Amino acid sequence: MQQTRVVVVGSANMDLVATAPALPRPGETVLGSAFVMVPGGKGANQAVAAVRAGASCAFLGAIGSDAFGVTLKARITAAGVDTGQLRVVYGASGVALVMVGADGENAIMVTPGANTAFTDLTEGELAAVRAADVLVAQLEIPVATVTEAALAARAAGTRVILNAAPAQRVPDELLAAVDLLVVNENEALALTGRGRDDPGALLALAPRAVLTLGGDGAWYVERDAEPAYVPAVQVDVVDSTAAGDAFTAALAVAWGEGRDLLAAVRWAAAAGAACVRRLGASVALPRRAEIDELHAPSA
Repeated sequence: MQQTRVVVVGSANMDLVATAPALPRPGETVLGSAFVMVPGGKGANQAVAAVRAGASCAFLGAIGSDAFGVTLKARITAAGVDTGQLRVVYGASGVALVMVGADGENAIMVTPGANTAFTDLTEGELAAVRAADVLVAQLEIPVATVTEAALAARAAGTRVILNAAPAQRVPDELLAAVDLLVVNENEALALTGRGRDDPGALLALAPRAVLTLGGDGAWYVERDAEPAYVPAVQVDVVDSTAAGDAFTAALAVAWGEGRDLLAAVRWAAAAGAACVRRLGASVALPRRAEIDELHAPSA
């Protein structure tokens, strides 16, 4: 089987993660139980997850000239991601403040830093997109940049997966270049006004879509076909922070390997489940053997 070539266009952040018995309410202070600092950002997470799931992956994005930027590039490169075209811009890197409760639920605040400077793709960056089997993008970088990458991919025959997160309006020009849309319920509601009650509403935006529901599984929909429900793989949840990133990356890898999309969604569900069993974002992303192990009982 030929190795899938994935290019991820997206954000890189340093995640400052604190755990506590319960998340604080507005105006409340709680005592935490642990703290870790790990590389994150949806783009970097999905790039690392793609490599661990078995793909070759190049990451296109921007980091700052600060100490966080140095650490981010070193850690992403050490994970096996091609960072040869990762930009370094003067100033602060993106930072995410992550609070995790004992039940695995989280609250996140992101300051984008250098990610906002990732604009006007170079010819080298566009060439990487055109040479890929699958382009994966999110919305933590300027939407104009995502659109430029998606249009280049579409023109070259590269499949385009858009993880439309965080929730915001997506331009029609970008949607026209998307082959597969991946959203959670909040994002689906923001885009269509409909959630799990009508996953097919997403097909007004893209020819195929996945609506993820965390521990309640996922819906896969495509035009001219009946919606398909994929149950979640049941595991003990420690931290759900990067589960969506593990899911999206595994979906891209499986689709690039030639699996039909419903089978790819089932494998991606196992990846998401494997991820939530550990604390942290990039450090929790599962390797292929872990995904296969959880997927096997439901295959």
